Amino acid sequence: MGASASDIANATPATRDRYVDLLRVASLGTVIAGHWLMAAVSTDGIGNLLAVVPPLQVLTWALQVMPVFFFVGGFSHALSYRSLARRADGPVYAAFLRARLRRLVRPTLVFVAVWTAVALVAQLLGGGGGRLSGAALRLVTQPLWFIGIYLAMVALTPPLLKLHERHGWAAFGALAGAAAAVDLLRFAGGVPYAEFLNFAFVWLAVHQLGFLRADGRIRRPGALAAAGLAGAVALVAYGPYPLSMVGMPGEKVSNMAPPTLALLAHGIWLVGAVELLRGPAAAWLARPRVWRGVVAANGVAMTAFLWHLTAMLAVYAAQLGLGIALPEPAGPAWWAQVPVRFLAAAALTCVLVAVFRRFEAPGASGTHPGSGPRAALGTALCLLGVLGLSTTGLGGLLEGHSATLIALPVTAPAAIGMALGGWLLVERSGTSRRVRLRG
Repeated sequence: MGASASDIANATPATRDRYVDLLRVASLGTVIAGHWLMAAVSTDGIGNLLAVVPPLQVLTWALQVMPVFFFVGGFSHALSYRSLARRADGPVYAAFLRARLRRLVRPTLVFVAVWTAVALVAQLLGGGGGRLSGAALRLVTQPLWFIGIYLAMVALTPPLLKLHERHGWAAFGALAGAAAAVDLLRFAGGVPYAEFLNFAFVWLAVHQLGFLRADGRIRRPGALAAAGLAGAVALVAYGPYPLSMVGMPGEKVSNMAPPTLALLAHGIWLVGAVELLRGPAAAWLARPRVWRGVVAANGVAMTAFLWHLTAMLAVYAAQLGLGIALPEPAGPAWWAQVPVRFLAAAALTCVLVAVFRRFEAPGASGTHPGSGPRAALGTALCLLGVLGLSTTGLGGLLEGHSATLIALPVTAPAAIGMALGGWLLVERSGTSRRVRLRG
């Protein structure tokens, strides 16, 4: 039986950076609340509140906080990899990948398995092609893109950490410069498919900022925030970039898919802003009750993220089942229902977390050296499978529905097969021999 949140909180060493844990929880919590708010569900399907009320798109400049999560990921990955390398004699790449992927892929595969079963039953019963049900089967897997990108960050941590240790801010600058070059090729040069490179360059640049924080090299967060905000404002005002920092249905250019230089500037502004709050937050986190709450939330954050849309869709389904009409999105009746929907979705998410949280437990990973190439290949298959599933959704499983992942068509069964096969490769990348630990 694992230690309780109180036990973990009480055993927290004084040297731990508690603010990072708070940022991880707060960023995922903000994303969850944003998804609940933006889902404009009506009898015609599932739309986006920001498309219904365009002036609200400016709120994404504060509420699009996924860059903060990737920034925190860079910090955590740097510390984890260095700790493992210090304790072991021999290669640790495969062990690092296995340890990080367990908290991500295992609960994700359980989520996918449950929803695949639901989708198959719905289609066999003839209920998977309706406007609402079809939209739900597409929507529920869309947030998985974040997990796919995060897996890439994990896989690339060792080489990029070496670049950071050698070049510091210049390594970040190189990634940011590459992101700018990609946008030039995209918008000025019209080079096909060039924009997809920024799935790597933009998010890895934000991740690289986490390395800089781990070494205490973000010394002027106010200047960083001001530069990022000024850059984002200029790019949106004078460039081809939209106002919204999240994707909008039907838009020709999105700042998110693929990411743009404007989104990178937005990420820089957010990193600087949260670093400015570091001091006041540290005093708040020193309170035992607050810290216990953060620890408890961190233990189930991934499970809550995976299932929060399921909870929201269930709330709308219950509303329809009870014969309560769905009001016009963004109308007075719709806004009046928002608090009730939020409370119901939060309660149902807690129930789903209680059921599925066991799959998020990290388990014993050991320090097996294993095969680095096999672990890297498995991780690549996992991330492609997860990204593919986020693109295809789970509608049309029996009809062979496909969607385009970068430049290649992919079906949901193929994406699931890649993710599962990749996970098995990573798990089997270890050996029975352990790396000898120092000390």
